[in-house]
Amino acid sequence: MIQETCPVKTVELVGETIYVLTFVSKRIAESTAPGQFVNVRADNGIEPLLRRPFSVYFSEGENVQIIFHVVGKGTAALRKKRKGDTIDVLGPLGVPFNLDKDQFDTAVLVGGGLGVAPLPMVTRDLQRLGKNIVTFLGARTASMIVDHHLQNVNAATDDGSRGYQGNAVDLARHALPDHSRSRLKVLACGPTPMLRALQVFAHQEGLSCEASLEGPMACGFGICQGCPVELVGEEKKYALMCKDGPVFNMRRVRL
Repeated sequence: MIQETCPVKTVELVGETIYVLTFVSKRIAESTAPGQFVNVRADNGIEPLLRRPFSVYFSEGENVQIIFHVVGKGTAALRKKRKGDTIDVLGPLGVPFNLDKDQFDTAVLVGGGLGVAPLPMVTRDLQRLGKNIVTFLGARTASMIVDHHLQNVNAATDDGSRGYQGNAVDLARHALPDHSRSRLKVLACGPTPMLRALQVFAHQEGLSCEASLEGPMACGFGICQGCPVELVGEEKKYALMCKDGPVFNMRRVRL
């Protein structure tokens, strides 16, 4: 875990109220695995007081990227950053996706809304491993689909403005019969209702499934105890999203 004051390089609009912020940290860039996150202090003042967690969207060289909607004071402060401004970053944090090359042949990536956040890093490492990849993204409208750094993208939108009209899980349910069900692994991130539906689908189809859960992770490493996740069939009743996740085997958790 590294804490650094990192210079901002760019803040770019990539979708409807969606921004990608690039900051410089060679140590964080080199040590982040797909699915890990950083906790960012958005401003030097007392408000917002708590750090904000962001999946690492992409890293290359000394550059690290996060992606966010502008929804409150923290993300509004990040949107206003300019080249040369700094942010206080803690990371990389959490448990990454398990991309063991011997477990599967084809990866099924499912992202709902800004659940796309960890998928570019996942895609990059899967490509290095020579895996087949099929990606399903869902959003409210076409302007909210962000598919940079992804492969074989199938889009679903609530209003039908791009691709399938519906959500990413329903799209995957319709499309996956075209792919071999053997040696598949689902890797996902998105809002809890989407992950619940995906959990049911994966169980019905007997698919291995890991998901990065979304939630408040104020400290980022388990001290504040503010991000409990209920476990299923284990002696320990709860895990912490920030420390034991954010990536969990979906058979282990009750959402």
